[in-house]
Amino acid sequence: MFYDEVDIYVKAGDGGDGCVAFRREKYVPFGGPAGGDGGKGGDVLLAVDTHLNTLYRFSRRRHFKAKNGQHGRGKNQHGAAGADVRVPVPPGTVVYDADSGDLLGDLTEPEQELIVARGGRGGRGNARFATSTNQAPRVAEHGQPGEERNLRLELKLLADVGLVGVPNAGKSTLLAAVTAARPKIAPYPFTTLQPNLGVVVLDNETDFVLADIPGLIEGASEGKGLGHEFLRHIERTRVLIHLLNGLSTDPLADFAAINGELEAFGHGLAEKPQLVVLNKLDEPQVRERWPQIEKALKSQEIEPMAISALAREGTRELLYRAAQVLAELPEEPVARELPVFRPGENEDAFTIEREAEDEWRVHGIRIERIATMTVWNLDEAVHRFQRTLDRLGITEALEEAGVESGDTVHISDQELVWEE
Repeated sequence: MFYDEVDIYVKAGDGGDGCVAFRREKYVPFGGPAGGDGGKGGDVLLAVDTHLNTLYRFSRRRHFKAKNGQHGRGKNQHGAAGADVRVPVPPGTVVYDADSGDLLGDLTEPEQELIVARGGRGGRGNARFATSTNQAPRVAEHGQPGEERNLRLELKLLADVGLVGVPNAGKSTLLAAVTAARPKIAPYPFTTLQPNLGVVVLDNETDFVLADIPGLIEGASEGKGLGHEFLRHIERTRVLIHLLNGLSTDPLADFAAINGELEAFGHGLAEKPQLVVLNKLDEPQVRERWPQIEKALKSQEIEPMAISALAREGTRELLYRAAQVLAELPEEPVARELPVFRPGENEDAFTIEREAEDEWRVHGIRIERIATMTVWNLDEAVHRFQRTLDRLGITEALEEAGVESGDTVHISDQELVWEE
């Protein structure tokens, strides 16, 4: 099975907790607060590995978690940061958020990396809260939870030239004849069930990557046959070799049908340069009908070629012509999708929602993060949280909304009882 689409789950490391500690040493009176900060949680990154060409490794493992940061300790010792997790992916991998559908990145360059889940920052120890008026603070923070998300990975093969055509046109035979690739070859349609890549080396200065795309049929752009699964792999190619089956009842009708599917699929496939090639010239009836097919194609202002992939007749001329078309194309970077741009959110913004007669929920980036990081068994930490509610205007907004003593207010995972 060819793995070119997969869903995975990633979880970054949580930040370590800050520490409440005081310096106590002989001959050092009033040593003061000495609680260290927690370490940052590890990130989860996707990294391009040029040795990979499928997403098969994800068939065995789909959950990836980075290490948590270590907790802070006394004597101002900060916790160590959690180790990052680098997940290798093949070049051509497109990354989407599986829940929102947003495009997060398009990985095409060697050693390119994309952070898909950021580790939480470490909580501050009490040494960070010391001021001139509060020289012995008994307050610290929990570490911030790391990001977690579901991702959808799609692979679009990176190749210079792509082979397209109806099933059994001889694409795999041609790939095997001109490269070291060994795709499955058999005398029946849909032999190729997955794209195959091979490197064509013509001389010391001329080489390119050739991709064999599984056979297309009419309706492929609507999901018929195998085409809908693999049409996207043609997007990355710069030149197409359109192989016609010389033994087909009507090769010209096949040619028109496949071009119709490329146009229906969109994404610029129909505009790519094409070399139209009649295959199976080793068969006498194909050689006999070639002049008629050549004339019909030339009437459409197409300069066709005829080869026998099995006998390797005309294949070298075809490859040099493909290399020439490649060389004549303007230099352009690999077509890459651009991530969805969303304006940054106001972290101080919040909303209040009434969930029941005596229950309320507060939503907001900053207040939910602070609620998660507050150490609720420390009185100073609770007072600090209350001051944050006042500063952000949440206390006033709840009172205006009608909150009463004894009501429950939910912020993140915390349940708080409102008191006047």
